[in-house]
Amino acid sequence: MKKFIFLLMLFPLMLTGCSAESNAKGTTATDLKQNEKLNQGQNNQSKNPLTTEDMSHWIYKSGDNPVKILNNDTPTTLAIKNFEKPHIDYSGLDDLNRTKSVTAYLTKNNLGRSKTRTEQIFKPTGWHNQPKIIDGSRVIPQNRGHLIAYTVTFNLNDDGQEEEGHLGSLNNPKNLFTQTAFSNQKTMTEVEQKVRTALTRNKKVIYQVTPIFRDNELMARGVWVQAISTDKTLKFNRYIWNVQGKIQFDYATGRSKIDKDFQVPGDDGKTQELKANYKNYRNHHKFHRQYHHKYH
Repeated sequence: MKKFIFLLMLFPLMLTGCSAESNAKGTTATDLKQNEKLNQGQNNQSKNPLTTEDMSHWIYKSGDNPVKILNNDTPTTLAIKNFEKPHIDYSGLDDLNRTKSVTAYLTKNNLGRSKTRTEQIFKPTGWHNQPKIIDGSRVIPQNRGHLIAYTVTFNLNDDGQEEEGHLGSLNNPKNLFTQTAFSNQKTMTEVEQKVRTALTRNKKVIYQVTPIFRDNELMARGVWVQAISTDKTLKFNRYIWNVQGKIQFDYATGRSKIDKDFQVPGDDGKTQELKANYKNYRNHHKFHRQYHHKYH
C-alpha cells in the first residue's frame, strides 16, 4: 500500500519532467528555425550590393584605415565586356554643380604625361583651399582631384570621345572634384597606378570612379573606385576616404580647421607642404601644380 501511494506521488513529477524536457526540445527546435531564418536574412542582406547612399552615411573615425576594400576587391557595378574604341561616359553635373559617376573604357593609347598639363582654373564645389599652419609648416589641404586620372585620358576630348592629339581631361568640370591633398596624392594614386600599369601592358581596362556626397554637402566624403581588365588580370573595388591628417573638414562647405588629434594612418598632415623660400602662395601654386598632380 505504501509503495502504491509512493508511486502515485511520483507519477506527476515524472510527467512534469517529461513535459519540461519536451518543452525544452520544442523551444530549441523553434530557436533553430528562427536562427536559420535570421541567418538567411543576414546572408541575403550581405549579398545585396552596397549603394552610394549606404556609403554616404559611413563615418570616418580618427585612426581608421583611409581605404576600405569592398567585396573582396571585386567590382560590383562593372561587367567585363570587350570594346573596340576607348571612350569615357561622363554623367555630368547635378543640380548643385557637383560631379557624378564616370566610367572609362581605356587602352594603351590613352596614356600620357603630366608635363603637358596647363593651368587649372575651374573650382569644383567645396573648394576652400586656404593654406594651414601645421607644426610650423604651411600646408595645402585641398587639390583639384580628377575622377579619371589626367594621364589616362589622352586622345579623348572633354566629352569622352576619341580625338587624336587631345592632351587629356585636365580642366574638365565633369571630371573634377574637391579632394584632400592626401587622398589625391597618396591613396588615389595607388589605384590609379594599377590602371596605368595594366594599360602599359596593353590591357583594356574598364575604370569607374564615383564621388560620394552626403545629402546636399558640397565636398565628397570619399570616392568609390572600381576597375577590371577584359582579361581579368586587373580588378579592384575600394572606397577611398577623402580625409587628411590633422585637418577636419566641414563637408557641407569644404572649409577646414586644424585638429592635431585627428589621425590618418600614413599621413602627418604635410602631404603638400609650402616651402619658405617661395615668394608667395600664388607663385608657388603655379610651380607646385605639376608636383601635386604628378601621378594624375
